[in-house]
Amino acid sequence: MSDTFDVVVIGAGPGGYVAAIRAAQLGLKTACIDKRDTLGGTCLNVGCMPSKALLNASHLYHEAAHDLGKFGITTKGVSFDLKEMMGAKDKIVDGLTGGIEFLFKKHKITWVKGAARLSAKDTIEVDLNDGGKQTLKTKNTIIATGSDVASLPGVEIDEKTIVSSTGALSLPKVPKHLVVIGGGVIGLELGSVWQRLGSEVTVVEFMDQVLPGMDGEVRKTFGRVLKKQGMKLNLSSKVTSVEKTKSGVNVTFEPVKGGDAKTLEADVVLVSVGRRPYTAGLGLETVGVELDDRSRIKVALDFSTNVPGIWAIGDVIEGPMLAHKAEDEGVACAEYIAGLTGYVNHDVIPGVVYTHPEVAAVGKTEEELKEAGVAYNAGKYPFTANSRAKANLQTEGFVKILADKETDRVLGVHIIGSDAGNMIAQAATAMEFGASAEDIALTCHAHPTETEAVKEAALAVHNRTIHM
Repeated sequence: MSDTFDVVVIGAGPGGYVAAIRAAQLGLKTACIDKRDTLGGTCLNVGCMPSKALLNASHLYHEAAHDLGKFGITTKGVSFDLKEMMGAKDKIVDGLTGGIEFLFKKHKITWVKGAARLSAKDTIEVDLNDGGKQTLKTKNTIIATGSDVASLPGVEIDEKTIVSSTGALSLPKVPKHLVVIGGGVIGLELGSVWQRLGSEVTVVEFMDQVLPGMDGEVRKTFGRVLKKQGMKLNLSSKVTSVEKTKSGVNVTFEPVKGGDAKTLEADVVLVSVGRRPYTAGLGLETVGVELDDRSRIKVALDFSTNVPGIWAIGDVIEGPMLAHKAEDEGVACAEYIAGLTGYVNHDVIPGVVYTHPEVAAVGKTEEELKEAGVAYNAGKYPFTANSRAKANLQTEGFVKILADKETDRVLGVHIIGSDAGNMIAQAATAMEFGASAEDIALTCHAHPTETEAVKEAALAVHNRTIHM
């Protein structure tokens, strides 16, 4: 059986399914291949969406059990049903993946379930999930296979006692002690879920602060917040062994700079040391697609590879492994294929940590600006001085704006706060339009809202804050 298409997308995650939809909108005959029996990739099935469902559910429980008394609301005997909580999470995921299936039907996109491999630059062989093979001929192929969980040498993930993020989303019971290896976004989010539900959570992180790559002041402040919440942080520490025992798992680590080793006994260990691009087994070497030293596909500004007709987007190319980055690249790539000009501004891609409080950032950190020799002004405003945050009793954190010293153009915005993930959109929009700190400061913000802290931080760039 052979089919011919204008565009075949390999991978149905956020980048892949969005690329397929945009290509179809542009009148291109489109197919999308994925190994899962549901659309949405890692993000919708075992990543972004189920984790956010659990983060919200666990936060609601913790708030009801511990925080409502601050507002004069009395609760007694608050409890949770983990099985029901997981069921609600699964129902949310089913609704989202089903929604993409509806969009595929709407746009007449051919969905092929199986493992794809390039046998020639215009030919894709698919081992179908239901058995048999299918050959697709295509003028253009978009590689959007995303990323897979990275592990540590000698550590075998069994998704029972030694788990990846996938296993951590479906634990059958709350572990008494959860050890998280890696203090990045995924580890801290999932650690927060289980801590709220009653786990003792210990993080072992190689770097000197959590959230590697984020603004240094944000990292230090957020570390203090996590400790205040009860999370134990072992920073500047490297794991030397992870061994299963009859009762659980032993994790041994030692200081990065040398020193005595320590061993932690855990019920469950979450290995969260990053992700790696999923480029193996796709036949890229057969057609001569070039990879870099990190197994990422090399692409030009229009997402084309060195092989004409083969394109790549998302986690398999350079840049942050974020769903929204992949989505924008998917749209742009489809538009380039259709002869239009796609657009993605890789300098303005926000990142969010969905803990409580949230952490959000867009643009450059202070460390990056200093390293590049860029002169800048910084304006900072704490939520302790924001009226809405005070009324909500959610005053942890601050807004920090970094602006070019000469032009006042906003170069980076960093937020720790209860609604930081939504607030960062204002900053991203401002930066996309080339706004100055003064532009934000002169924009009327509704009162009382947490977003007033953004205005005040912009005023602080020029030492003009009103409410502090």
